[in-house]
Amino acid sequence: MDDSADRESRIGDPSDQWRQYQGAPTGTDLECQGWRQEAAFRLLNNNLDPEVAEDPENLVVYGGTGRAARSWDAYDVILDELRDLGDEETLLVQSGKPVGRFETHERAPRVLIANSNLVGKWDNWEHFHELEAEGKIMYGQMTAGSWAYIGTQGIIQGTYETLAAAGREHFDGSLEGSIVVTGGLGGMGGAQPLAVTMNHGVCIAAEVDEARIDRRLETGYVQEKTDDLDAAIAAAVDAAERGEAYSVGVHMNAADMLEGMLDRGFVPDIVTDQTSAHDELEGYYPSGYSVAEADDLRASDPETYVEESVDTMTRHVAAILELQDRGAVAFEYGNNIRGQVADHRGSVTTSTGTEHDPFDFPGFVPEYIRPLFCRGKGPFRWLALSGEPEDIYRTDEAVKELFPEKDALHRWIDLAQEQVQFQGLPSRVCWLGYETSETPAASREGGGETAGDDGLTERARFALRINELVREGEIAGPIVVTRDHLDAGSVASPNRETEAMRDGTDAVADWPILNALLNTAAGADIVSVHDGGGVGIGNAIHANNHVVLDGTDLAAETAERVFTTDPGMGVVRHADAGYGEAIDEAERSNVHVPLDDHE
Repeated sequence: MDDSADRESRIGDPSDQWRQYQGAPTGTDLECQGWRQEAAFRLLNNNLDPEVAEDPENLVVYGGTGRAARSWDAYDVILDELRDLGDEETLLVQSGKPVGRFETHERAPRVLIANSNLVGKWDNWEHFHELEAEGKIMYGQMTAGSWAYIGTQGIIQGTYETLAAAGREHFDGSLEGSIVVTGGLGGMGGAQPLAVTMNHGVCIAAEVDEARIDRRLETGYVQEKTDDLDAAIAAAVDAAERGEAYSVGVHMNAADMLEGMLDRGFVPDIVTDQTSAHDELEGYYPSGYSVAEADDLRASDPETYVEESVDTMTRHVAAILELQDRGAVAFEYGNNIRGQVADHRGSVTTSTGTEHDPFDFPGFVPEYIRPLFCRGKGPFRWLALSGEPEDIYRTDEAVKELFPEKDALHRWIDLAQEQVQFQGLPSRVCWLGYETSETPAASREGGGETAGDDGLTERARFALRINELVREGEIAGPIVVTRDHLDAGSVASPNRETEAMRDGTDAVADWPILNALLNTAAGADIVSVHDGGGVGIGNAIHANNHVVLDGTDLAAETAERVFTTDPGMGVVRHADAGYGEAIDEAERSNVHVPLDDHE
């Protein structure tokens, strides 16, 4: 039996329940015993909505093999367990499989999830694939296995913020007139063209899978597609010269496209990449093959596939570095392609004979995002469980009303309403942080004295306002608030979020574990801890949480706790590493950092 047939046997045929749902149930009728359980039920199904997931029939949500459940049998049992789960019980899910249900208490999480976690010596793709082949583990990516994926829209603002920062740093404040070249239009990378055009720039994006380009065309993330590199370059240059926003998906391998640009003497203003290079077997496509041919090779000869995949990555990185040598601004967008090449090939040599360390171009977090992390700021996202778009539009109004001084946030919300289509349950994302504001206790949900009377964090203020809107009936149904695992204090990833930490603690994984433990103690409704994410097994540990805002006092109490502890971890983690911005935020917002506070 080849690998693909073995995988189909292990996962099973798509569930009859899934075929019936084809996405999350909507409305206000419950299948579960309460909204906290119902939220988990709907989020799992939303992850597998054909409008949301890349390959739902194989339980793949995004990122090559990032799954929502280990098998269709496991999916069915998870749904059954959630329907029966009481208000004082907690369901345990181990790598996409329900393994236990215990009596806990009302303020405990309803679901605890652990995905893909392996002990250090065995924390590698080889051992993972052995276990996966036996049906004992699954790859949860980040928001796939934690049931928090909202389609390509989930990463759009992070990509937008990164490119906006690049525009400010390198191009007089904007990408207008600048050309960004990249690769990958999958579940994560598909956000890139729209993020570029939102920043008034021009994007050329390579994608070997034409179906992915077509999907981005249908959802408005890319404007045109072509097989002709010369035509793509000409159209991009013309748009840039006219100062117009424009994007084109080029149907070809990303490494081939970059080498073609070098051969033509074309140097873009920015070059980056978001192919699924974290997984050399099931994520990245080697040069010289169509998608179907590559899939056949993977099934029949995985060792050759990996060799050719890494060979192509090596060319890919060499081309990025040569474009950088020729004047392009280069950064890796979190897919670990530098680490893959460093681990498998060591150095790379450009076509001019220049030898480079693969890490001779930076990652996006230390280059553009870390100052935000120091302030506890990160990707806060929320979904309307009712399925009503108007619920999201009302929350858009609410966040703008709460933060009238935040011009960038207002611009983002306006752009998102105009240009970002909903996929699955209506949802939104915006970056909010820890920053507190003096708020009298009497004006808060319930009006009582609660923790943090010296001020609520940005995230807590917004969550409490949403809860109030639900309670007052201005929103049709509960809102569930979650985030990406890529957040200020929830990740250890030496080649991405924690790359080049000031104190050298890039690989210290205590922080995401503490994040999960703290948010469990704070009573988040779902808490998860994963290995791997967007950089691959053994390269990251990361955590996530969800809070269901159903208009109750319990939801308000939970929201205030969780949306203080969660962004607070980002401030504490970066203050501990010696970042002045984080130390200042801790002092200003009264985050207790023991050793600093005792000096």
